[in-house]
Amino acid sequence: MTATATAPRPTAPHDLRVGTTSSNKNNYLRHALVLAKRSLYKTLRTPESLIDVTLQPIIFLLMFVYIFGGAISGGAPSHYIQFLVPGLLGQTIAMASIAVGQYLNSDIDKGVFDRFRSLPIGRSVPLVGVVLADLVRYLVLFVILISTALLMGFDVGGHWGGVFASLTLAVGFALCFCWVSVWIGMTVRTPGAVQGVMFMIVFPLSFGSSAFVPVDTMPGWLQAFVHVNPITHVVDAVRGMMLGGPVAGPVMWTLVSMGALLVVFVPLAMRAYKRRT
Repeated sequence: MTATATAPRPTAPHDLRVGTTSSNKNNYLRHALVLAKRSLYKTLRTPESLIDVTLQPIIFLLMFVYIFGGAISGGAPSHYIQFLVPGLLGQTIAMASIAVGQYLNSDIDKGVFDRFRSLPIGRSVPLVGVVLADLVRYLVLFVILISTALLMGFDVGGHWGGVFASLTLAVGFALCFCWVSVWIGMTVRTPGAVQGVMFMIVFPLSFGSSAFVPVDTMPGWLQAFVHVNPITHVVDAVRGMMLGGPVAGPVMWTLVSMGALLVVFVPLAMRAYKRRT
């Protein structure tokens, strides 16, 4: 009897299509964490890319307290810092999100994502990995901002539990808001254009909010915008947690805003990513 040897079937190209081996959630998360680590290593090799979460919060804090604080608070900058810190946290996390779009845009321009497409990983893993790496940037921002504020006289009044709760909420909001930057990064052609477009989005949202001045001092037509501004919701929630005050309503609206950001901008970013790559 002659045995018939069966040659092993060569791996067909479609077996390695992006997304076929990442249906398992554990594999997906593992791949995303590997790419997040890559992003962190790249950041550590270029520490100047952390300026927006290290020096920038300190500069804004000093500038607003000692230059504008006296005028805004009627001559008492020490009072204004209590109002300012939660607002500045909302503004700086929005501005810090600009970097993720620039990072992705630069990688696409260099052909990095073309190499990712040849790997047996989920199609969206490179985007999710970069967003996860951004979590570290937001944590650094929070620690530096709060530490500097405490040295300048900011008083949480014993609400340390609220401070840590506000950290969780603020970082969660930042991870949702950064998908706006991801979408812009997938849409425009250069990292410089990402920065320009995001500034046009972030500045009206951050300054047209309750971050720097009480809402009731604004014109009525502007108040209508401020009340639906997601930055206002997260700032009010953080302010209530840190200093005591209304929490339930602002937290609820912050969570609604986070859900809306994910529902709208994650699909937009994914579609733009597929077109771009």
